[in-house]
Amino acid sequence: MDITKQSDNRPVIALAMGDPAGISPELTAQLLALDDIKEKAYIVTIGDRRILDKGAREAGVELDLLSSSLEGLAGLDRSRHAFVDLGHLAPEDVDRGEATLAGGTFATKNFRTALELAHAGKADAVCFTPFNKKAMRYAYPGYDDEIRFVSDVINFTGKIREFNVLEKVWNARVSSHIPLKEVANHLSVEGILSELDLTISCLKASGVDKPRVAVAGLNPHAGDGGSFGMEEIDIIEPAVAEANARGYDVDGPFPADTVFLRALKEGYHAVLTMYHDQGQIAMKMMGFDKGVTMMGGLPFALCTPAHGTAYDIAGKGIADIGATREALLLAARMAARQRQASKAA
Repeated sequence: MDITKQSDNRPVIALAMGDPAGISPELTAQLLALDDIKEKAYIVTIGDRRILDKGAREAGVELDLLSSSLEGLAGLDRSRHAFVDLGHLAPEDVDRGEATLAGGTFATKNFRTALELAHAGKADAVCFTPFNKKAMRYAYPGYDDEIRFVSDVINFTGKIREFNVLEKVWNARVSSHIPLKEVANHLSVEGILSELDLTISCLKASGVDKPRVAVAGLNPHAGDGGSFGMEEIDIIEPAVAEANARGYDVDGPFPADTVFLRALKEGYHAVLTMYHDQGQIAMKMMGFDKGVTMMGGLPFALCTPAHGTAYDIAGKGIADIGATREALLLAARMAARQRQASKAA
């Protein structure tokens, strides 16, 4: 019997503790203590209880969790969140504020376990508190980013994309972790349409019934009629036209330096940018402490706060829970809607 099939209708979220040398332990503890989260989701946290308890002390919160093995999750009383203690890192072995093999091993094992739970249908979604990529690479040399790791763990061959999410607007992007000099050659009508397909699908999964998307240009002033580049005329405009022919509500290309202002003023739900920093800078300026990164395209929701491990404030009890809370709530909304769709099918 899966925990997802009990009478409690809250979605089950597998929560992986992130880098132990940063703010992840205290963020995890704060999240598990929030009453409004308990109403929206049932959380199964993966980590080491000693690390979590230290984080709780630093955050000034008390936790009431049920301890469980992975095998025992199905029979638990869901009146309290569950904790699966892998017992794989002692607090005295954590080098606060440093990326280490021990920290990367801790985080990758937690993340792998959470992904395997969701892949096996024993959780509806996955969340994680911040990782440090350098530490993750120490433990998993092929770790380019979370997308690569997820694909490797669950043998996923489909397309996964990162979305940055704020309450009023999402950011999708056509290219991500590639050198800036390669962006123009990476663009194609088909590629932009594929990103719009996924963006609109994910917006609907989050509860937006009629998504509106603004598309950014690549060049200054969106090319200014070809004066500063032809990508807008040759690639982006035809992609926008085809998207609308498919029945989508898509506009652009708009100059990248004003597209987010337009999106907020005119009620667009998302902005599709052409490359990583074109959207990241705007999103982090608008809501660094509230931003969420969501991995779209997977068979389950996967969300995390958009900020990093904040080594400089680790252990001081001042980490802001805002983005972590928003990540969990987004995952819960998407998981709940996915359940409803599955029942209706």
